[in-house]
Amino acid sequence: MALLEKPITNIEHLIPQKAPFVMVDSLLGFSDTNVISSLRVLETNIFFENKVLSESGLVENMAQTVALHTGYDYFLKGSPAPTGYIGSIKKIEISMLPQLNETIKTEAHILHEFMGVTLVEITVLSSKNETIASGIMKTVIAS
Repeated sequence: MALLEKPITNIEHLIPQKAPFVMVDSLLGFSDTNVISSLRVLETNIFFENKVLSESGLVENMAQTVALHTGYDYFLKGSPAPTGYIGSIKKIEISMLPQLNETIKTEAHILHEFMGVTLVEITVLSSKNETIASGIMKTVIAS
């Protein structure tokens, strides 16, 4: 998958989440079946505790990366980003939590997409490009 020529940092219109619940900062890469986002861990993040982004924050970052893919796809087609939710989590593995001011990169690969239900495989990478979390989840577009 190709990275975008320039990261898209104005993403508020591409995801349904609003501050302070936004867990993605920018769109780095996009294709029909893949997306790459980034997030800088800040002290003001609602999931920041004990000097790290919590497990809940990582899971929400994964889900919002998928939402970013859907929202950008809708944007390219001239429609507003739809609202969705996590339908199920099949497996999540977290080996390390990102620290204050670390920028993580989250990559999602769409395995299947049918009638608003998307099955994705997701990997979160540290600023050192090491896998710190991975999982498989389904997201569902609200009708």
